[in-house]
Amino acid sequence: MLYGGNYESVKKQEYCHMSQSEESRDTGHAPVNQVPRWIGIFLKSTIAIGAVLLFAFGHYQAGLESLIIMAVTFTPLLMARFFHIHIPLEFDTIAVVFIYMSLFLGEVADFYQRFWWWDLVLHGSSGFLLGITGFLLVYVLNQNKKINMHLSPLFIAMFAFMFAQGLGSLWELFEFGMDKLFGLNMQKSGLVDTMTDLMINAVAALAISLLGYGYLKATGSHSFLESVIRRFVRENPRIFRKPKRLQ
Repeated sequence: MLYGGNYESVKKQEYCHMSQSEESRDTGHAPVNQVPRWIGIFLKSTIAIGAVLLFAFGHYQAGLESLIIMAVTFTPLLMARFFHIHIPLEFDTIAVVFIYMSLFLGEVADFYQRFWWWDLVLHGSSGFLLGITGFLLVYVLNQNKKINMHLSPLFIAMFAFMFAQGLGSLWELFEFGMDKLFGLNMQKSGLVDTMTDLMINAVAALAISLLGYGYLKATGSHSFLESVIRRFVRENPRIFRKPKRLQ
């Protein structure tokens, strides 16, 4: 079923918790953890310094790639401003770390060739990130009172899985196209590499979907995904002012 029976009571509990969190934040002024911010600054500085050194030693293509990667690391910030939402600092840092590992270390530093497992780790990480993104996307739409949408926890979890797996498949199509058109070797072992990447992406996306489903069904659970969702809800009160009445 797409329309959950006890979903309304779960959401009321969620918004009661959010209100309590807002009140405690107004009165307590808890210190903000600056570690993720400094991690992001360090990684971006590393990419910038690497680009300068690459240009200085005549590696112009790698230097240009580093500058492009540097620009890509600001994508979460630009998306947040474009959609008028506040992305939790931890989630933004995770995205920057993934971009750093996949593009700068993977492509520029050639980690894909040095370490056979590097590609597997990154595809698993991308499955987690895309799963969380898909979950938050439909969660926001489902809770926005201006949008007539009432989805059950099962459907939201299924959407998160399919969102992550769909984008993972598009990336494999991109790798295939780049290999055929420009003679690259992004797929490495061809079909075996593609299917392995998709399976790893699917396992990671499934894990996030199950965590999200558990969060929606039982608000008393404690997990990384739950902390991300609660932080996102708390820092975007404009979207989550009041729970919609579910039919």
